[in-house]
Amino acid sequence: MRTARVTLAVLLTAITLTSCGAKVSNAPDDKQPKAASGGHYPVTITNCGVKTTYDKAPQRVVTNDVGIAEIMFALGLEDHMAGYVAPDYRTSRDDKGAAPWKSGYDKVKWLSKKEINKELVLDAKADLVFAGWNYGFGEGNGFTPEALKKLGVGSYVLTESCHNGGTGTSRGVMPPLEALYTDLETLGRIFDVEDRARKLVDGFKKQVADAQAATPKDGRAPRVFLYDDGKDKPLTAGAFAGPHDIITKAGGDHVMKDLDDSWVTVGWETVVERDPEVIVINNYGNVGAAEKKKFLMSYPPLAGVSAIKNDRVFVLDYVDLVESPRNPSAVAALAGYLKGVRGA
Repeated sequence: MRTARVTLAVLLTAITLTSCGAKVSNAPDDKQPKAASGGHYPVTITNCGVKTTYDKAPQRVVTNDVGIAEIMFALGLEDHMAGYVAPDYRTSRDDKGAAPWKSGYDKVKWLSKKEINKELVLDAKADLVFAGWNYGFGEGNGFTPEALKKLGVGSYVLTESCHNGGTGTSRGVMPPLEALYTDLETLGRIFDVEDRARKLVDGFKKQVADAQAATPKDGRAPRVFLYDDGKDKPLTAGAFAGPHDIITKAGGDHVMKDLDDSWVTVGWETVVERDPEVIVINNYGNVGAAEKKKFLMSYPPLAGVSAIKNDRVFVLDYVDLVESPRNPSAVAALAGYLKGVRGA
């Protein structure tokens, strides 16, 4: 699961993926060995700046976190998975109907609700771990691509979580939705399901475009703040976390768009100064959305903030907001809410 409060100090190192028939190379893509005529493999991909050549598709992938599992499910790769690690995947929006990709959850083994670790990966006989920095990988817990490489296990790093070199710990190298599309297309190449990946990306882009087309073009975009958690200081989203694109594509003005990071802590004084007209709550963990809203509505420093004065609080689930195939539907959901705010 995402451990956004852990500070990471080491940049992603080059990964040699041995157990899944892959190898790292610094050679340009056009210098890589080519597959025989008519064959798909080998294929060379770039993930967080590291080029890796796959001689075959991984067969026993272990994923960490719900959004990452659902990327695999959306691509129809359940048969290539040894299992997933995640808390309970059901969310508030799922209660209204079947969870998206529920068949994937039913088919693939649920390995643990707790933190992923090397022992779990080895017990599952994994040949590839699909996780991210602060989404399972972390120097503090010793679970890193480099550590897995020494065990003969490969890694694929969630693009949203790529280190960007800004502070040594900051993450994000491209707009959040582009990160989702990049992972879908790259995994499509690795697993030889490029057509499926392309259809998903095209469908998601259309879903976002349709939401944007229904957004009023006149008037000012409502200022929106994403509240993840925290009382002394709030954890929020910068320009490279999923909420940035979800907010902006939905017709809002993301008040923390100047932060060149993904998930980051700020001061309440900054929130008050930027006076959001809408607060989006990230619903997850032991402290649910109702309790988070109760805190926000009763916290004295926020009493004068427009969103609090007008009771404009919207809830999205964790899996809507981290990189996942649910991001486009989250854009549509928030766009519908903001349309009402603009018309008020």
